[in-house]
Amino acid sequence: MNVKSSWYTLWVVCLLWLLNRQKATAQIAPEAQRRYNAAVKLVQTGDYERAKTDLNGLIQQRGPLAPYASYYYAIAAFRQKNFAQSRLMLKQLLEYFPDWSKLNDANYLLAAVSMELGQYEEALTVIQQISDPAFRPDITKLEQNFLPRITDLNRLKQLNKDFPNDRVIGLTLIDLIQRTASDKDDLELSDRLTNRFGVPGVAATQPSTTAAAGTANQSTAPIMAPTRSSRAKGYYNIAVMFPFRLDEFNADKRRTNQYVYDLYDGIKMAKTRLQEEGITVNVFAYDLENDANKTLELVNSPAFAQTDLIIGPLYIEPNRIASAYANQNNIVLLNPIATSSELVANQPLSFMAQPSMNQQAKKVADYIRSLNGSRRAAIYFGTSRKDSLLAMTYQNELKQQNYTIVDFRKVSGTAQSMADAMKLTEKPTATRPVNATATINLGHVFFASSNEDDGAQMLDALSRRKVSAPVVTTASAFDFYRNAGSTFNRRDLYLLYPDFIDTSREPVVAFQEQYVAKRNTIPSVFASEGYDMMLFFGRQLAKNGLQTRTRSNLHSDTDDYLLSGFDYTQTNENQIVPIVKYEDGRLVKVN
Repeated sequence: MNVKSSWYTLWVVCLLWLLNRQKATAQIAPEAQRRYNAAVKLVQTGDYERAKTDLNGLIQQRGPLAPYASYYYAIAAFRQKNFAQSRLMLKQLLEYFPDWSKLNDANYLLAAVSMELGQYEEALTVIQQISDPAFRPDITKLEQNFLPRITDLNRLKQLNKDFPNDRVIGLTLIDLIQRTASDKDDLELSDRLTNRFGVPGVAATQPSTTAAAGTANQSTAPIMAPTRSSRAKGYYNIAVMFPFRLDEFNADKRRTNQYVYDLYDGIKMAKTRLQEEGITVNVFAYDLENDANKTLELVNSPAFAQTDLIIGPLYIEPNRIASAYANQNNIVLLNPIATSSELVANQPLSFMAQPSMNQQAKKVADYIRSLNGSRRAAIYFGTSRKDSLLAMTYQNELKQQNYTIVDFRKVSGTAQSMADAMKLTEKPTATRPVNATATINLGHVFFASSNEDDGAQMLDALSRRKVSAPVVTTASAFDFYRNAGSTFNRRDLYLLYPDFIDTSREPVVAFQEQYVAKRNTIPSVFASEGYDMMLFFGRQLAKNGLQTRTRSNLHSDTDDYLLSGFDYTQTNENQIVPIVKYEDGRLVKVN
């Protein structure tokens, strides 16, 4: 059907009918009712084009069902995201049927359409025409969903001036001023609005709703706006939101954000592997720094609407915005390198590719408990913030399991300075004086350090203090190229190694060969991580749409990953935490 000519015909027919119309009092013909019910069912089942064709016939008949058919025609166009067509039909409906009993429903749908088109002024004007207070909760949700998308401060100030009693506009304007403005007048405006409307909270974003008529002689009921299907489909769009910093690119210098490019290289190689498995993914890279406004602009762009998986962003504020968008649109968001549980707390669609510090602490404690029954431990940590955070997290985990923490402190420098800092002697009693060489009996020692020189120093320090207990350290405390194998054989030593890659495994060897052939360099651990997470989540998208209600499926069930795989059966944090030990000249996983 020629859309333009059909709309012209419809306009002419409606205009002629308008000039000669009389209030319809006739009964609805059974055949018309049947056709109407069938067309409504087509809308409900998603056959929108057929539904519009059948509804168009009812509209042109000018009978008592015409306003209802017009309304459902607008709904069908709305669900097709043909907002301009939906708006035109609603405008005609309101013009030709000013006494229709469901005008509130029509006005609400028109407001939603106008919001989608970015015509906020029209939407807010239409909202004022809705007289039924029952619509107020849905109107509030509609405004909360769309108005925060306005990043133009002057436009939002004008809306507040035009609609001074609208609380959502006021709260949105307060939030935008507090985040972006420094002008004295703007800040004073924010204070006045705060006194009137209160402080804006972090409202959960929800999809806008529309109302739909039931039948010609039934009241209307609210229905949800179109939502993303969770069914498997033929291809998946992946948005990679990384700080590529293309404007700083210099071929003569090594990039400070090289890890970002390594992650992306791994993702692209996994894309090729997925294609070989019959899974098509389209990867779209977005250069995104720590810019909240740019993030908002990106997620609200039409091109972003078809995204099925978001990887990143790496900064907190852009990540918060992307998480809100993901929750609203039923999209999974993957944090590729983060280790903070807070990023996925109360975020049902946010996942962490890495195990969090909480998971690392828990898995270490579980493994140590299997080695011996002693619940006495000493915990030491290096100079970085990451070291102290992991040490504190482990301390909290042990306390929950009723361990006694004999010593907890930061150590650094030489082996002797570390040994001198340790407080491992028994407290003196009346019958037993202090003896600096008598060491407390320990179940194990835990050491967290990001300095690759600290591991060997710690082992030497413990030997000087005659501590023979098992030791668990972070793998980052060692330089595996400089430290000889004897370093790891001196005592019962275990390494917490989330990034462990067994280079003797066939999948790892094959990947490294392919990577060297493509990039002419050995892949970093970030390239391997990018490959693994894209391979796993791509497979999950194809398998079950990444639905968290079926958590039993959210784990890696093959051994072709480069690292140790993924497990999200209990939480959105990766639960797989490798602990390795040096055996027979190589590192092997022991848990």
